[in-house]
Amino acid sequence: MPNSSCIATPVQLSLASLVLALCAASSVEAATLRGTVQSGEGRRSTPLSEVAVTLYEATTGAPTVVGEATTDRSGKFTISTPSKTSSSIFFVTADVGDGALLVTILGPDLPSRATVNELTTVAASYSMAQFYRTGVISGNSFGLRIAAGMSNNIASPETGESSRVLQKSPNADETNSLRLTRSLGNLMAACVSYSLVRSTFFGLTTPEGGTAPENTAVALANLARDPGKNVELIFALTLIDSSYYSGLFGMPDAWTVAVKVNDSGSNRYMFGGPAAIAFDTDGNAWIANNVVQGGTQSAKHVMVLKPNGEPSDGKSNTPKSPLSGGGILGVGLGVTIDPFGSAWFSNFGWGGDNPTEEGNGSVSQFLTTGKAVSPKDAYQGGPVRGQGIQSDDQGNIWISSLGNDSVFVFPGGDPCQSSGVELYPGSQPFGMAIAPDGSAWVTASGGILGEHPSAVGKFHLNGEGEAELDFIHFVGNALKAIIVDSAGNAWFSSQGDSTVYAYSPDGTQIGAFSGDGGVFHPWGITVDGEDNIWVANFGPLELDSNFTQGRVSRLCGANPAGWPPGKTLGDPLSPDTGYTLPSAGSEVLLANGTPLYGKNSEPSYAPLMRQTGLSIDQAGNVWTCNNWKPRFRTDITSNPGGDGIVIFVGLAPPPAKLR
Repeated sequence: MPNSSCIATPVQLSLASLVLALCAASSVEAATLRGTVQSGEGRRSTPLSEVAVTLYEATTGAPTVVGEATTDRSGKFTISTPSKTSSSIFFVTADVGDGALLVTILGPDLPSRATVNELTTVAASYSMAQFYRTGVISGNSFGLRIAAGMSNNIASPETGESSRVLQKSPNADETNSLRLTRSLGNLMAACVSYSLVRSTFFGLTTPEGGTAPENTAVALANLARDPGKNVELIFALTLIDSSYYSGLFGMPDAWTVAVKVNDSGSNRYMFGGPAAIAFDTDGNAWIANNVVQGGTQSAKHVMVLKPNGEPSDGKSNTPKSPLSGGGILGVGLGVTIDPFGSAWFSNFGWGGDNPTEEGNGSVSQFLTTGKAVSPKDAYQGGPVRGQGIQSDDQGNIWISSLGNDSVFVFPGGDPCQSSGVELYPGSQPFGMAIAPDGSAWVTASGGILGEHPSAVGKFHLNGEGEAELDFIHFVGNALKAIIVDSAGNAWFSSQGDSTVYAYSPDGTQIGAFSGDGGVFHPWGITVDGEDNIWVANFGPLELDSNFTQGRVSRLCGANPAGWPPGKTLGDPLSPDTGYTLPSAGSEVLLANGTPLYGKNSEPSYAPLMRQTGLSIDQAGNVWTCNNWKPRFRTDITSNPGGDGIVIFVGLAPPPAKLR
């Protein structure tokens, strides 16, 4: 007979289960969120009492309620939660009543303290604009986390004040974003106080053919997605309340919020002509960089920024920016991420520098941890002064070889198996894009200034792993970047004749668009999740040009489902000015605090400069490159490298693909 002391009784089993349950519960870290709901910031604020506060966790559908509370006479609230972390993000709302809703984005880790006010609502609605389309914050956790990081760049969720990012260089009064967000804060304060202002704002932000927003946070998100709408009337509403001091001096071109970043991770190797951006699967931005800041020598470093725009710090197996080695030398337009976890750069070489002593071009490869894979003189696979570079879904690396009028492919990413096709003399291939069927579209620039005929061509990889030309069509002048939409249509910028062209997959021209939406000597181009087209404008290549009106444009693409009512192919979706980033009165400074053109130079007041590459992240933020400084005569001979990256927050539907 078994020993009775070894047999568990029902009571013992129940106690054991209770102990196990308590241990499991203790492994989940509970938390308490304490906060304040107020109108205004700092000492100028007014507490809002008897307000219903709800803590949510965002999901791909309706958000989950985590906790609720009501503010006391001092606007204070306390909410206890079963968990301190989320696989998505937390956010908190304060329902002031009658459609006046305030929001604060808290992120994936619940803080101990939060403030909910109008300025945090501006940060929430703009950063979450692409996830606020159904009236609630909803979306995939990856994009939501990126958006939460951008929200922190606008306002502090702890204090409800403007973020440190906006309060200091290269923002502060070097751009108008700090003042613009405070003007929007004043608008939200007026909406909280006055029902007439609130209903008027709802009317002004109702989408064409859509329904009126149900609350202030949704209305503000509508404005973030369509910031060129009713600009003058909305500006008038921002003047009714002055809870947030230091608003805009005058009416903006559009109600865009942009964050400028220029910290490369080292003031010794600052941004000098960032040219193109590729996002890895963690959301990090890999950035091609032309020259040493302040001169014409080839840069031997490239930059990697976190999804929030901070330099990647090397922690948790991430790259440490800036990166060197692997043969990096004056990277032009060329950066791509392959499907196996490598970043590739095509080296152009500037200011007389060549990637090798023989003058051959080269290609550099890094793991997305930041480790260089290519040797110190890079891969020598045939390209000469490479520009555009793209990986297809099989990891074949396609390169535009400007220096020898050719297009090359490294099958499977193997430079030892390089295959090339020579085009016509003076073709100088420039842009590169991969179509959904794996074919490669290439722009033949005809020279940086368009000295030779320009053309667009399409290639495929045959069964022997060799590149073959399908067709080539002569078009435009000084062609630059190219992108392919989800239907296989190719869109490319023609810098010389200030036009954006579109071709169908079979090589038939389907459109040529110029002038509208701020298109002005375009360079960079990309496509958003609705198949609409985004353009980065470089401005004219003329000696006396001082291009201080940097802008990004948006055009209707080839998918009618993405067109607003009354629009058609190629119609502008951006204002006549394009989307801009004006100065608020302070001169532009480099990351080390010196003026853009150097000490004792004439100051520049153009934070958004001559643009080349632009890309859209998975939260809908549009990242665009300040490639050249505004003054062409000075820049072409001695000091061309533009400063930093400008990020337009929440402006575009995220593209379907991460790469």
